[in-house]
Amino acid sequence: MPRVYISIGSNIGRVANIRAGVAALRGCFAGLACSSVYESPPVGFTGDDFYNLVVGFDTMQDVYHVNAQLHGIERDHGRVRNGQRFNSRTLDLDLLLYGDAIIHEPGLTLPRDEILRYAFVLCPLAEIAGDEKHPLTGISYAALWHQFEKHTQPLWAVDFEW
Repeated sequence: MPRVYISIGSNIGRVANIRAGVAALRGCFAGLACSSVYESPPVGFTGDDFYNLVVGFDTMQDVYHVNAQLHGIERDHGRVRNGQRFNSRTLDLDLLLYGDAIIHEPGLTLPRDEILRYAFVLCPLAEIAGDEKHPLTGISYAALWHQFEKHTQPLWAVDFEW
């Protein structure tokens, strides 16, 4: 059964949307493991700070069904996909990993490139999956986080009440 990791982010109504997003994921997938919640400034645009975390779970659902469910949850929480990559979001659910699958198709790339580029993805992933290895690099997420140039992308853990 593949282990799936999802990045969750919000900078619009972020407390309510993070709570609602995690609750919706719990309604779809059993045994959700959650990282700490981190706050960070937006990357690539000016706006309010984001809350981000990563969740993991095991599933027998195929990767396309999981991805469709994520898009449905986003839509249910006011996410509008307008083609703009860098903008404020009510709820952003990104499929990061589906086991060790390597997929490059329109609308689905795994492992997600953001794992290696953004502190707000790699840090919480390393927290809950530190010993697991990136399917392309073969390096553990803990080692990748250790090597990451943290000064370039500040983030900090927040005391988040569920």
